Formats: sequence, structure tokens, C-alpha cells
Amino acid sequence: MAVHAPVCEFGWKAPDFALPDTEGKIWTRDQVSGPKGTLIMFICNHCPYVLAVLDRLQAEAEALMAQGIGVAAICANDAATYPEDSFEKMGEMARARAFKFPYLHDESQEIAKAYDAICTPDFFGFNADYELQYRGRLDASGRNPAPPDAKRELYDAMRIIAQTGQGPREQVAAMGCSIKWKD
Repeated sequence: MAVHAPVCEFGWKAPDFALPDTEGKIWTRDQVSGPKGTLIMFICNHCPYVLAVLDRLQAEAEALMAQGIGVAAICANDAATYPEDSFEKMGEMARARAFKFPYLHDESQEIAKAYDAICTPDFFGFNADYELQYRGRLDASGRNPAPPDAKRELYDAMRIIAQTGQGPREQVAAMGCSIKWKD
């Protein structure tokens, strides 16, 4: 079921975390952050919204990392109900796609709840002081292929944040599959 994330609550502070990546290394918020900001993406392996944009999402993340933005992806879905989102399958995806950012496992779902993550994908763009400045979508494509002239909403917002510390005041909420919460 498709859901929309809430709009940006400017200045909200990024909660810290300590989560394992797909190789078992523990990462904290400070370790994934960049000198010019941090992008935390809640994604998963099975969501058609994520799969439809994964190539673009990966390219945008790598372009942002080259500009001093730290990037991490987090999967918090209940793997008992959605085995495609298991820790093992996360590792398979990260290796097959050669992710350059850590893909973190939030088995307890505590971090997803702390961030108030709603859907996959759900993007949280923070400035260098861990203040939320973007909670929007990747672009206007949703589950469809992006047209050649698609505006790079996430990329442009994070680039502005890197330069000014402030995000755009007009943002369009992300849409995707709901986080699969444990009972």
C-alpha cells in the first residue's frame, strides 16, 4: 500500500544510531555523516517504489558523496513477514549492486521509529549540524521511469544544503510502500 511521508520538520535533530551494515560492521550516525551534511535513506529490497528508482538513487547518492554529503541506507522491514528484506538478502543486494554507502539493518526497528520513517523510500537530508532540511522525494517519477528532463529534487536539495546549510522551503513528500512493522 502506497503512503506519503510527512513534510520536512526543519531543524529536527537526527537521532544517533549504531547499526550493522551488510558485512557486520557497526556504523553510527557520526561515522556515516559527511562534512557538508548527511542523507539517511530508508529503503528495502522488495519495494517496487525502491526497485524502480534504485539505479537513480544509487547514482545520486554517489554524486552527493563526492560533494561531501555522507550517505547511508537503512532497512527496517520485518524480515519474518518479508523474507526478501532479510539481512542475508540485504547483503546480496549491496554486493550485487556494489553500494558505495553502508546498507544498515535496523532489526529492532527502533531507529526507523526514532526517525519516524513512514515508507520506502523515505529520505532524510540533514545539514552539517544534523538539522533536518529535506524530507522529500527523489524526483517526480515515483514507480515510473524518469523522463530525461526530470528535475533532480533530492540531489538539488542536498546540494543546496551542502552549500548553505538550509534546504528548499518547497518540498514534495516521498511516496512508497509502508514500512513493514513487526506485530
